[in-house]
Amino acid sequence: MKVLSFEDSGKNVKPVVQPFFSIIITTYNRANLLKKALDSLISQTEHDWEAIIVDDESTDETYLQILPYLRLNNTIKYFRKAHSGEAMSKNTGINLSAGKFISFLDSDDEYNPLHLQSRKDILIQNPYVRFLYGGTKIIGNQYVPDRFNYNKRINLSECAIGGTFFIERSVLLQLNGFRNIILGTDSDLFDRAIEAGVFMKETKIPSYIYHHENEDSITNMMIKSNSELEEIYTDINLK
Repeated sequence: MKVLSFEDSGKNVKPVVQPFFSIIITTYNRANLLKKALDSLISQTEHDWEAIIVDDESTDETYLQILPYLRLNNTIKYFRKAHSGEAMSKNTGINLSAGKFISFLDSDDEYNPLHLQSRKDILIQNPYVRFLYGGTKIIGNQYVPDRFNYNKRINLSECAIGGTFFIERSVLLQLNGFRNIILGTDSDLFDRAIEAGVFMKETKIPSYIYHHENEDSITNMMIKSNSELEEIYTDINLK
């Protein structure tokens, strides 16, 4: 950990420490899935991190489910905000973060135990890298809607998966975080980083476990909605 400054509180002087990683977890009505994500985080072999859970005004038992984690881990923080969607929730987490590098853990995904350690090793060995990405194990549906054509399907191997991003905090602030668009917020940020000339590096270590078998994921719901529309149009045309 890097010591940033000192806070003088009466006679006691306490160092303010910057964690290497800030892990942002945004969630909305995922109480039944969030525990798995948190368990994978606290099982990491690398411990130099803070976690910020941004609750996008869930109406389920999210807070009750994570309360034991908050009581046992002072590195995990919880923030509840008015409902505004995933992109704005991530930006809230970015603003609340203190780490050198910011990463993300979707509330229905999980980390391999060596995930943070492997990424820290790469970043330390390559100090010029300000944006590290890649390395995913995909479980479930391998296809998502194309962000430019929702009726088209593309393989996840062609996509930028935001959960794998490790981005220097200053870079995220320079890029103004995520834009509030319907689909492809991760790819949009990725493209803007390339355009800005940010030093980037890809890793193939598949330690981010991407669960795409959940029916309530945004992309799976969009696929289902489009399929239902196609069936309706087919029925109309056949009559």
